[in-house]
Amino acid sequence: MDFTLGIEEEYQVIDPETRELASHDQKIVVEAGKHLNEQVKAEMHQAVVEVGTNICNDISEARSEIIHLRKSISDIAIDLGFRIAASGTHPFSAWQKQLITPNPRYDEIVNELQDTARSNLIFGLHVHVGIADRALALHITNAMRYFLPHLYALSTNSPFWEGRNTGFKSFRSKVFDKFPRTGIPGIFDNLTDYENYINLLVKTNCIDNPKKIWWDIRVHPFFPTLEVRICDVPLTIDETITITALIQALVAKLYKLKTQNLNFIVYHRALINENKWRAGRYGIDGKMIDFGKECEVSTRSLMEELLEFVDDVVDDLGSRNEVENLRNILKNGTGADRQLEVFEKTNDLVKVVDYIMEQTILGTT
Repeated sequence: MDFTLGIEEEYQVIDPETRELASHDQKIVVEAGKHLNEQVKAEMHQAVVEVGTNICNDISEARSEIIHLRKSISDIAIDLGFRIAASGTHPFSAWQKQLITPNPRYDEIVNELQDTARSNLIFGLHVHVGIADRALALHITNAMRYFLPHLYALSTNSPFWEGRNTGFKSFRSKVFDKFPRTGIPGIFDNLTDYENYINLLVKTNCIDNPKKIWWDIRVHPFFPTLEVRICDVPLTIDETITITALIQALVAKLYKLKTQNLNFIVYHRALINENKWRAGRYGIDGKMIDFGKECEVSTRSLMEELLEFVDDVVDDLGSRNEVENLRNILKNGTGADRQLEVFEKTNDLVKVVDYIMEQTILGTT
């Protein structure tokens, strides 16, 4: 099993004068499309640019792709009079001022979801791991749900919303929770159950296609991948690559357990949601529940356990350095921690945006 990788990142388009979000009328997308083809696309809000890597054979290829994409989009944005920034929310821009991209699909979503869609001005990281066997992908998805709060805590990068310190390390998911079919998915016993669920939603006009299931993890409806969607877009390339490497290592480890006829305990969604709440509120500085021990433990100690859990697969994947960079995140803080530190020093959200823009392109030169 190769466990190929694909990464999608959503970037903010920034007006360099005001540091507000800027509706760029898809100029960046049009220009980038000349060089990056299908690797860049528009999103519902004009202040968003989404990029996606090609299929990567290993974490080293993934790093090269993300460096190339961040640099390319940044250079194009600068040429057009904009900047880009990687943060789960903008520190102070109001969603009410942002334009929607003209597109029948987006018009349909806004018509159905109204202000839920209009206010969904958030920026995420989606990581795909290649698994051609959909039944196997579903089996691993059921087990992977337990680790989603761990990954989410590491990625927290959206402490501000519309000019306020929200008190959350990640407010992005609070915004997205208003959408239907989001959050931690339930357990599906087999692929038939899962496909019956999707078919019922389509048949009853809840959705017109399975891409409108926006769970934190899903078996992708069209690609032969398992897709993890819970994370804020990280500030830096290093953080994106570390989180991607951890996701790949977890998938590889759970696959290895299955081949040895060992199963990871599958926990109820309601329990995992308790940890997701704590991850969004406190990031890496809180406590989570260890369901096996039935007690609270520090999130930081759980991260060390996570490293131990995947230790026997990372060398085969060639990702030991990237995975162990998790300790640097624990040492230096997540994107949210560092944004808050800048704000505490300056009391100026414009300075926070400047810091985000600087961190976004760190390592691209």
